Amino acid sequence: MSTVQGRIDVHHHLIPPAFAAAMARKGLREMVGAPVPEWTPQRSLDVMDANGIQTAILSLSAPGVFFYDVQQARDLARACNEYAADLQVKNPSRFGSFAVLPLPFTAPACAEAAYAFDSLAADGVVLFGSSEGRFLGDSAYDELMAELDARHAVVLVHPNLHATSPQLNLNAPGFLLEFLCDTTRAAVNLILSGTMERYSRIRWILGHAGGFLPYVAWRVSLASMMPEFAERSPQGILTYVKRFYYDTALSPSRYSMIALRELVEPSHILFGSEYPYATAPVVALECQTLEQATAGPEKIAHGIAREHALGLFSKYREVNEVVTPAATYDSEPKAMRARRALSKSMAALAERIKDL
Repeated sequence: MSTVQGRIDVHHHLIPPAFAAAMARKGLREMVGAPVPEWTPQRSLDVMDANGIQTAILSLSAPGVFFYDVQQARDLARACNEYAADLQVKNPSRFGSFAVLPLPFTAPACAEAAYAFDSLAADGVVLFGSSEGRFLGDSAYDELMAELDARHAVVLVHPNLHATSPQLNLNAPGFLLEFLCDTTRAAVNLILSGTMERYSRIRWILGHAGGFLPYVAWRVSLASMMPEFAERSPQGILTYVKRFYYDTALSPSRYSMIALRELVEPSHILFGSEYPYATAPVVALECQTLEQATAGPEKIAHGIAREHALGLFSKYREVNEVVTPAATYDSEPKAMRARRALSKSMAALAERIKDL
């Protein structure tokens, strides 16, 4: 199988009829500064065939399903998820799905996640970096995190437009810059809040190469020297940064790839397209740019295109295809926890002796 065949696209959007109708009722013709594209499953298949994409794991983009009515959000999430599941049944090797949840409401989100996994065979869920101004990592989401952790869920983190972004009066559409801020803030908050330590079995995929996180990773890691954050992230900030998966959606250039390849294991880089918000010509350019950026003796191009995703989604493997399962993580290992507790005890003893 060559580089350009059999790609698995982990960042490919759908626009279900129920979602399009909800947007129309609200008079919303744009999303974060970009017009809502016309979309059909066949259009996705045509773009996939033209670019060697075997399977697209579909997800809803911002703003999600909440339009200021909780019940409507629950109903819209259910309609979108059942639509995606039906596409998967009809096209089992071509489409998968990340279920959308009615955030920011935790209990309904837990219920929809359970339904999506147990009844619809969803591949994972899509969560927005922020929902109604609340970022991932907020303690209000702990019940949902526990649900996803128990299922070893794969979560695609997709940016949203934070409520403060329009107040900046920048002459730039939201998707151009503010989206990346949303992802970066959510990722850092997941680490500093201790969410990644407490719910270590969730596998996180950051859209758009993680926003700015790879560039600022060392700077963020300095939080390890601050006691309140060291306590919540005892394995070191960079450990958690490197556990994220990063997709290449709208970020396939050699600049992005150099940063990612220096930061994380190659197996944590996945192909993503952003179709249909990235138009068909843009998807073709992404694929071409990514091939150029990953050419070389390391031969990681095929891994990014397909093999790395199979570690998370093994059901899409071919009959004779060998799959290396994705790494699993536990919370702080017992030996490390014991050493840290001993270190704290010795430090406390030293302080008491000093005061005598």
